[in-house]
Amino acid sequence: RRGADFAFKATVAAAIMENLDTAHLPPTSDSYTIADLGCSTGPNTVITVKKIIEAIEQRYQMAGHEANVQDLIEFQCFFNDHVSNDFNTLFASLPTNRKFFIAGVPGSFHGRLFPKASINFFNSIYALHWLSSVPKELSDLNSLTWNKGRITYANAHNQLVVEAFVAQFAKDMESFLHARAEETVPGGLISILMTGRQDGMHPSKSIYGPLLQNLESSLVDMANEGLVDKDQLDKFNVPVYSPSATEIRSLVQRNGCFSIARLEELNDGHLSILSAAEIRAVSEEIISKAFGNEILDELYDRYAKKVEDLSPIKDEEGLAVQLFILLKRNY
Repeated sequence: RRGADFAFKATVAAAIMENLDTAHLPPTSDSYTIADLGCSTGPNTVITVKKIIEAIEQRYQMAGHEANVQDLIEFQCFFNDHVSNDFNTLFASLPTNRKFFIAGVPGSFHGRLFPKASINFFNSIYALHWLSSVPKELSDLNSLTWNKGRITYANAHNQLVVEAFVAQFAKDMESFLHARAEETVPGGLISILMTGRQDGMHPSKSIYGPLLQNLESSLVDMANEGLVDKDQLDKFNVPVYSPSATEIRSLVQRNGCFSIARLEELNDGHLSILSAAEIRAVSEEIISKAFGNEILDELYDRYAKKVEDLSPIKDEEGLAVQLFILLKRNY
């Protein structure tokens, strides 16, 4: 993932240089608005916003604006995540000498967040693979769509489970694109980095199989020992999905409001094993909602023991794909 992060920062800067249309931006002092969707609390979101602003400034200079871009444009950045996100921690980590104004916007990016045609640039890193919810049919133990003993759709024994996740992602992505089409200015850009999979690979062949297998086995062990309710475990699934480039292209074309400026696969050839702290950061909220807070310390202690001596896995199947997507709002 670190290799993909590095490649993304270089790729998004190059994409801005190629696709930012300065002819439709104000020639006199005005604001340029950036929204970061799924910001969480870490420093990566701030670093990326700085890279985006630097690329925009460079693009303006290339367009013949010799004066300091800061004299022409004031940058406003909105940081978005769920209502439960710790925005205070994020804001406390922001540099005091930043070149942009900030505000927090709580809420789901699967719906509207901003006024119509108000955002010049949307950015989202490792957020869009999270679904708005687990497909409803998976919570019914009497349903044919039952993922017994598993917490992801990856390598599911039941094809109906895989199909339910495919349909849920399509529904969520359609909602996302519809909302962003309302909010993005004509010619505005949307930059996305998300977990994906290679074109032609079956949806069940997902990075979430190896990525979450140690969390899954820890939960199964606790269920077998009576520490976790088995029926609750059978109803529990992590709401994530890794699409292919073809799926993304089809959904964007169906929406009809954006053109695809870039759609690339990034892969450094290795599957990183998430540490206990990393897996807890991304899964604690959904685990606690399903099983309660009292199992958390025991669960992640067990997970830590399972992964402490593991090395990164060589990705011989090509599972560790990250998709970089740059969309441009049609005029």
